[in-house]
Amino acid sequence: MKYPIYQVDAFTDRPFAGNPAGVMPLKTWLPDQLLQSIAAEMNLAETAFFVPNQGGYHLRWFTPTVEVKLCGHATLASAFVLNRLIDPSIKEMRFDSLSGPLHVRTDGDRLELDFPVLGSEPNSDTTIPGRIAKAIGQAPVDVVVSPIYDSYLARLADVAAVRAAVPNFPALEALGRDLIITADGQEEGVDFVSRFFAPLHGIPEDPVTGSSHCVLAPYWAGLTGKQRFHARQVSRRGGDLWLTLAGDRLKIAGHAVCVLIGEIDLA
Repeated sequence: MKYPIYQVDAFTDRPFAGNPAGVMPLKTWLPDQLLQSIAAEMNLAETAFFVPNQGGYHLRWFTPTVEVKLCGHATLASAFVLNRLIDPSIKEMRFDSLSGPLHVRTDGDRLELDFPVLGSEPNSDTTIPGRIAKAIGQAPVDVVVSPIYDSYLARLADVAAVRAAVPNFPALEALGRDLIITADGQEEGVDFVSRFFAPLHGIPEDPVTGSSHCVLAPYWAGLTGKQRFHARQVSRRGGDLWLTLAGDRLKIAGHAVCVLIGEIDLA
C-alpha cells in the first residue's frame, strides 16, 4: 500500500535552509516498529506522523532511532502540510501529543505554535562547565539545567563563540543530557542565537529546534526582562523563530517550505 509523504523545511522561507522534517498523514496508526523504520528511512532529525481524532489530530515524532516527546519543527511542518497542501480552510489545528495538547494557527505567512514553557534551574554539578568546554571547545559563562527537557543550557561569551563551537561527540554523549548553547544576538541583529546538540537521541546537531526555545525563551526573559524575541539558530542551515511568552505557554512562529512530495510503498 502506498502512503503520501512530504519533506518540509521548517523555520525558513527558502528551500534548503531551516530544519527538514518528514510528514506522513495517516488515517489509522501503523505499528510502532514500522513508524520507526520509516523515520530511519527518511533519515531526518524527525519524521512526524498524525492521525485524525475528535479534537483534531494525534501527533507523534520519531528521530531515526527513537520516539521523542516534543518536536517544534516537525509540528510546524505538519501544520504546513495540513494548511497549505491538504486543506487551506484549516486555520487552527490541535495536536494531541506526548507533551499534551499543542495548538497551531496561521499567522499571516507564518504558522504559530503554542508550546509549553520549560523552565531551568541552576546547575549544581561543578564539573559540568569544564566538561561542556571540552565537548564544544568553548568555555561557558553560565550553565543551567532543564530536567524536564533533559538538557544543559550553556551561555557563551558572544555569537562568534557559538558559531565557532566544534562538537566533540564522545564528550557530548558523556554529559548524559542534550546541550543547548546560546549567546546574546545583538551583533547578529536578533535577540539571541543558539545551537543544539542531541547525539543521545540520534541527532548530532539539529539545524533549527523549536522545542529548545521553550527553555531558551524563559532563560533570556530572566536575563533581559523581555517577553518577545526574534531568535536565530546559527547551525549550518540556520533558521529564524519569533517567540512570545504568555504565562506558562510559548508562542513560536516561523515559516516553512515544502521541498518534496512523494509516496512511500509499504507493500
